[in-house]
Amino acid sequence: MNREIRNAKIVSTTLGYEDHGIMTAFLHTLSGSNGQGFGGYALNGKWGMEFIKQTLKTLGVESWEELPGTHCRLDASNDKIHRIGHIIDDRWFEPSVDLKKFESEAPKR
Repeated sequence: MNREIRNAKIVSTTLGYEDHGIMTAFLHTLSGSNGQGFGGYALNGKWGMEFIKQTLKTLGVESWEELPGTHCRLDASNDKIHRIGHIIDDRWFEPSVDLKKFESEAPKR
């Protein structure tokens, strides 16, 4: 699984329920002639809001509607975008890692 970092442009987004009734989000990106999606995580509870907040913060936008047309960096393999980054600043969001961190820092009941 070779990973590479490349520049991309977000061409569209999806935020809503997928066909099994699970709330999810996608960023549809284009890098050269290569299109790839980032997201697909179940946006349940506080983690769902955190996913949206971290995506916006990382990419330097104020709203979901600003994402199409935004340039970004992708850390991706052929089958998955592992993390997404700001086009200039060294800011990255890697949901598989950040979810674990978010859960470990959450207050215990």
